[in-house]
Amino acid sequence: MIGIFRQKNSSNVIILLVYTLALKFNLFLKPLAPLEQSDDNYLYRGLVNFLQGMNLPPIFYSFIAFILLFTQATLLNRICNTQKMLAKPTYLPAMAYILVTSLMPAWNQFSAPLVVNSLLIWIYYRMVLLYNTQKGSSAIFNIGVMMGMVTLFYQPAVLFVLLIWFALFIMRPFIIREWIIGLLGVTTPYYFLAIVLFLTNQWSWKKVMPLIDFSLPEMPSSILITISIILLVLGFIIGGFYVQNNLSKMLIQVRKNWSLLLLYLIVSTFIILVNGSNIYVNWLLCTAPVAAFHAATYYYPPNRIFPLVLHWNIFAYAIYINYWQ
Repeated sequence: MIGIFRQKNSSNVIILLVYTLALKFNLFLKPLAPLEQSDDNYLYRGLVNFLQGMNLPPIFYSFIAFILLFTQATLLNRICNTQKMLAKPTYLPAMAYILVTSLMPAWNQFSAPLVVNSLLIWIYYRMVLLYNTQKGSSAIFNIGVMMGMVTLFYQPAVLFVLLIWFALFIMRPFIIREWIIGLLGVTTPYYFLAIVLFLTNQWSWKKVMPLIDFSLPEMPSSILITISIILLVLGFIIGGFYVQNNLSKMLIQVRKNWSLLLLYLIVSTFIILVNGSNIYVNWLLCTAPVAAFHAATYYYPPNRIFPLVLHWNIFAYAIYINYWQ
C-alpha cells in the first residue's frame, strides 16, 4: 500500500476511496446523529438545527462526515504536492490523514471540529500562498474572514487567530497594516452577528464574545485511547526527524511551509486544553498537521520495511478500534 500511494497516479484517487471505505465503513453500519457540545457556536448550532428540522436519518450525517473526511484528505494531499513539501508528488499525505483520523472513533462523527477542519486546511493553503503574493491585503483579509467563520462554528478555535499573525511573521515582511487587516477580517463575521442579534432583540456582549475555559483534559479512560495517542505521537516524532534531516535540501518557501505547519500543530494542541472533555473530539483539529508528518514517516526512510510494518500495524489497530469496539 505504501508503494502504491508513493506514486502520483490518477487511479490512486479510486484506490484512496476504497482505502477510506475500508477504514470508515463502520460509519454506515452504526450511523450516529450530529455531535452537539457546549463549545459549539452559532453557525454550527444553526446548521444542525436546520438539518434536524428536515428529519434526516442518521445515515445522512454519516455520509456527510465521510465526504468531509475524504475531501479533507485530498485537499491536504494537494497542498503537500503543489507546495513540494515532500521531494516528489505522492498520495501519502491523503493516506496518512485517512489513517490518522481512524485512530479515534469520535473523529468520524459529524461535529463542529470536523466541519472546522475543512476550513482550517483551506486557510493553511491560503496562508502558504502569501509567500509569493505581491499585494497581500485582500488575501489576508479573506483569510481573516474565514478564520472568523471558524470561530463561529467552534468557540475554542478562536486560538487559531494567532495562526494568522504567525503566518504573516513567517511568510511576509513586517507591515503593521497587514496585521491590522488580518484582525479586521476576523472581526467582520462578528460584525454581522452583532447586527443579527441587535435586530432580533438578543443583543448581549456575552453572546458575541467566545467563552474560553482552560482546563487539563482527562486522563485516558481506556488502554485503547492511550495506544491511539502513542501511535499519533510516534508517527509525528519520526516524521519530524526526517523532515528536519531533509530541510537543507528544501527550498526556502518549503521550509517556511513546514514551520507554519508545526505552528498550526502547536496552536491546535493548545485547543486541547480549552475544553477538557473525555471524548477527545477537539483533538481532531491536530490531525491535519500530524498527518503531514506521518506522510514524511512513510516517505523518507531508506529501509522500506519499517514504513510497511508501521503502516499495517496502525491499519490493523484502526480496523479493530472502529469495528470491534
